[in-house]
Amino acid sequence: MPHLSTYVALVHRSEQTLADSFRVVGQGHAKHPDVLFTCQALADMSDTHVRALTAIARRYGEDNDVAAPERLLLTGLTEVRQTPVGLLRDLQDLHLIATLVQTTWTVIGQAAQGLRDDELSSLSTSASHDTIRQLAWLTTRMKVAAPQALIVAS
Repeated sequence: MPHLSTYVALVHRSEQTLADSFRVVGQGHAKHPDVLFTCQALADMSDTHVRALTAIARRYGEDNDVAAPERLLLTGLTEVRQTPVGLLRDLQDLHLIATLVQTTWTVIGQAAQGLRDDELSSLSTSASHDTIRQLAWLTTRMKVAAPQALIVAS
């Protein structure tokens, strides 16, 4: 199952990147308490997924082969933009990473069904639901930030 190991590695890296990026954005926009505390909680969700992947990675491996056909280099966020537009852009960046996580869990879930692996299926379902919650908050927070960022003169 060499291709599943590629996706286990991808979701592991992506979840860790998402958790780290949520922390960066939360701390970087700490003047918005809702952003700070919600980003911390959402990072914790991804941390839980990373820990749960340990047994899965042991079973299926993690193929981190750099020759894998990945067109997207996922480095995550290392700093934030300090303006209202910056907050909006940072939230969009988080949304992009979370979307990668979501679609990766979706395809892993399909593989789990094909393998009849109940543990992997359960993890992919649970993690997918959490990621949907992360995406929903990001979408809602972008809707809140957009008028201030795009209409009001700074």
